[in-house]
Amino acid sequence: MCGFVGFKNTITNNIEQNQIIKNMADQIIHRGPDDEAYYTDQDIALGFRRLSIIDLDHGKQPLFNEDESMVLVFNGEIYNYQELRTDLIEKGHQFTTESDSEVLIHGYEEYGTMFLEKLRGMFAFVIWDKKEDKLFGARDIFGIKPFFYFNQEDQFIFGSEIKGLLPHPHFKKTFNEEFLPEYLSYEYIPTNETLFKDVYSLLPGHYFEYKKGEFQTHPYHTVNFTRDDSQQMDQYVDQIVNTFRDSVKHHQVSDVEVGAFLSGGIDSSYVLNEVAKESDVKSFSVGYEESKYSELGSSSEFAKVIGVRNYETRVSAEQFFNAVPNVQYYMDEPLPNPSAIPLYYLAEEASKHVKVVLSGEGADELFGGYNQYKEAAVFERYERIPLAFRKLAGKVAEKLPKMKGRRFLLRGAQSFKERYFRIDYVFSYEDRARLLKNKALNRDCKAIVGPIFDQVSHLDAQSQMQYFDIQAWLNHNILVKADRMSMAHSLELRVPFLDKEMLNIALRIPSEYRVTKEQTKVALRKAAIRELPEQTANRRKLGFPSPLAQWLKEDAYFQMVKDQFQTEAANHFFEQNELLVLLEEHRQEGHSNMQKIWSVYSFLVWYEIYFGTNPSWNRPVEKEPELASV
Repeated sequence: MCGFVGFKNTITNNIEQNQIIKNMADQIIHRGPDDEAYYTDQDIALGFRRLSIIDLDHGKQPLFNEDESMVLVFNGEIYNYQELRTDLIEKGHQFTTESDSEVLIHGYEEYGTMFLEKLRGMFAFVIWDKKEDKLFGARDIFGIKPFFYFNQEDQFIFGSEIKGLLPHPHFKKTFNEEFLPEYLSYEYIPTNETLFKDVYSLLPGHYFEYKKGEFQTHPYHTVNFTRDDSQQMDQYVDQIVNTFRDSVKHHQVSDVEVGAFLSGGIDSSYVLNEVAKESDVKSFSVGYEESKYSELGSSSEFAKVIGVRNYETRVSAEQFFNAVPNVQYYMDEPLPNPSAIPLYYLAEEASKHVKVVLSGEGADELFGGYNQYKEAAVFERYERIPLAFRKLAGKVAEKLPKMKGRRFLLRGAQSFKERYFRIDYVFSYEDRARLLKNKALNRDCKAIVGPIFDQVSHLDAQSQMQYFDIQAWLNHNILVKADRMSMAHSLELRVPFLDKEMLNIALRIPSEYRVTKEQTKVALRKAAIRELPEQTANRRKLGFPSPLAQWLKEDAYFQMVKDQFQTEAANHFFEQNELLVLLEEHRQEGHSNMQKIWSVYSFLVWYEIYFGTNPSWNRPVEKEPELASV
C-alpha cells in the first residue's frame, strides 16, 4: 500500500522539476511514511511514497524492467502475484525483487493490456514506456484504490489523491460548482467528475493510455449479472464458503502483521473468523459513548467466543466534531457519511498495533445486504397497476398528512429509476431550488445516473439496484471512506469480499438466493452460519447508527454548525435563511434534518480547507496536518 504522483514533463528546469515532484509526493506522505523515491527524465516525473508490506527490504519503487525502458509506480496489492511471477519467470522474465509490484511491469511486457484480466487484487498503477513514449495505467475492477488526473491543454498531472496534484505550478485549482447539485443530492459525484474542475477519477475496471498529448480510456472489465439456474442454493453456498476461505487466505499475504476490523455484524465477523483460523490475530472495534448507538458489546462478545483479543474505541461528541476538519481534508472531496468519523478513530487505534487490516466492505453490494432491496418484489406487484392510476394515487398522497402508506404511494408513482436512487437522496430538486443561491445551477440529477440503469434495464429490479450500488454507492462513497480514513493513519485496509472470484459467484446467484421479502444476503448468511454462531450470522444490519441527530440539538454543536452556516462561503452558495430554517426545525420535536444539515456543513468545512484564504495543502502534511480554521 503506497501512494504515487507524477506529471508529463513540461518543466524545462531540472532542479525545479525535481522539487515539484517532491512537493507533490510530500502531500501524500500519510500513504507511505516508510520511504520515498523519484524518477525524472526529460519526458516524465514520477514520485512514490511507500508503506512497506511485502519484501520490506527490496520492494522500493519506482521499479524498472530488465533494460530499464519501462518504469512503474503502483499503489495496492496483487494477491495472486506468486502464481503470476512463476508464469512470467517461465517465459524468461528476470525479477530483481520478491515484491508483488514487479509482476505488473513484466506482465505488461508479456501480455499487454490482456494482463489486467489476470490480476487478482486492489490496484492503481502507471507504467512509463520510454520506447513508445507512452503512459499506461489502470485501476482495479471495484475501484478500491484511487487514481486521479488533471488533463488540460498540454498538462497531464496524476496521482493517488487530488491533494497530491495541487502543488504543481501549472495545476489550475478551480471549484467545479456545476456539480454542487449532484453533491447535495447524492453526497458524492456519481461520475468520473470531481469537485475540482478538470480533475477526473479513472473509473474502476478501466485503463488509460496517454501518448503525444492524446488521452484515452478503455474498459477492460465489466460487471455483468448472468443468472445461472443450473445450481441449487446449497451448491452456491458451498462455492461461497470455499471461495471466501481462499480469498481471505490470499488477502493475508504480507510480511507484516495483519489485523481485522470487527463491527459485530455478519460481514466483519465472517472475515475475522476466517483469519483467526490460521493466525493469532488482533481485532478492532469502534462505537459511540452512547451505548444505544454502539455494537461494541456484540463485537467483544464474538471476539471472546473465537479467542481473539479485541481493542475497543469509543467516540464522544467532542471527538466527533473535532475530527471533522481532518476527515474532510483527507477525503479530498466532501463526504458527509457520519460513519467516516468513527472509522477515522478506528484506523488510528489499529495503526498503533498493525500495518494491515481486513474489513467487510462490499458484501452488501455483491450479495444483497441492503434492506431497500426487499422492496423490489413489493413494487414489482404494484407496478402491474397502470401508471396513470399510480400517479393519481401519488398526487392524492401528496395532500395527505404523514401517515402509514403515504410514502409508498408517493414512490409508487415514480419510475423505477427515480424511486430507487431517490432512497439515498438528501436534497430533492425542490429542496435545491430553495437552497441554492445560484438558481441556474439546479437541474434534474436523474439525468446523470439514468445511464447507469439503462445499461442493465433488461435485469430484474433487484439486480438493477445492486448494479447501481456497485457502480455508484460502493465506488464513490463506501470505498472512498475506507481508503482515505485508513490511509490517513498509514494503515492498509483490505477487503476480501471485493475479490474477483467472489464477484464471479455473486453475479451468477439468482436474485431470490440473494434477497427475499424477509431476509437480505440469503446465500451469504447460509454460508456464514456454517462457520459462525447462528445469532451472529442472522444479526440484523444496523448500518452503524449515529447519535449525530441528537448532538445537533445540543447548544454547543448547534451553535458550531450555525456559525458555519453564517460564513461568507455559506452566503455565496446558499440561501442562508434556508440553512437556518433547516437547523432550527431540526431542534423541534419529531423533526430530523440531520442528513441535510451534515451534508451542507461537511461541504462548507471542506470548501474552507481547499478553497478558503488559507488552504491546508500549502503547508507540509505530516501524520496530523495543520488545517485551516473552520
